[in-house]
Amino acid sequence: MATTPTSPTSVARSEWALADVVEHLGGVPLERIRAFPPLGTATEKDVVESKSRYNRICELIDGVLVEKTMGFYESMLASVLIGFLEAHMRQHDAGIVLDGSGPLKILPTQVRIPDVSVILWERFPGGKLPQEPIPALAPDLAVEVLSPSNTEKEMRQKLRDYFLAGVRLVWYIDPETRTAEIFLAPEQRTVISEQGILDGGEVLPGFQVVLGELFARADRRGGSGE
Repeated sequence: MATTPTSPTSVARSEWALADVVEHLGGVPLERIRAFPPLGTATEKDVVESKSRYNRICELIDGVLVEKTMGFYESMLASVLIGFLEAHMRQHDAGIVLDGSGPLKILPTQVRIPDVSVILWERFPGGKLPQEPIPALAPDLAVEVLSPSNTEKEMRQKLRDYFLAGVRLVWYIDPETRTAEIFLAPEQRTVISEQGILDGGEVLPGFQVVLGELFARADRRGGSGE
């Protein structure tokens, strides 16, 4: 039986079996765990090269590349939300919006790529955008559009790490149930239905969008609406 990993930086421990690594990564499917570079040795450079050379978007978790997967509909939902957020940003000039290809080094051993990120200007020294390909930044708002390959434990761990890094607001949008989970802290959770409102709160004052409108627009663009 596999042992339960305890150290967040010990993926390369010699006594571990592959099952221990999978457990450490939140039970993600094996097809999302990249075998090269060898487990525990991947770096930020490998994140960049994975995208440029192999067209794979991977997060870096304690020296392991974990591929992010997003289907057509999930990508559509994210793009619709980005449109609403960009409109808000143009009106208020509060910061920037990133899509699901913008890597961020949120913790010393973690590069995460939220499906949608909002970073307010005060996070940037002097208000200037960073030049490095993977800046050491945590977003103010992180949004994940859940995919079938996301495990419950993976998303719990990601949530914990987001808030540990200083993220202030997290939205998990579930296309299957057409609901969203709103987090102000790992244990401070509100679930909304399609009739509920995604509210920017103190992070994005004045931003509100009915969750169902995201689904309606994505359905229409994807050809499944009327």
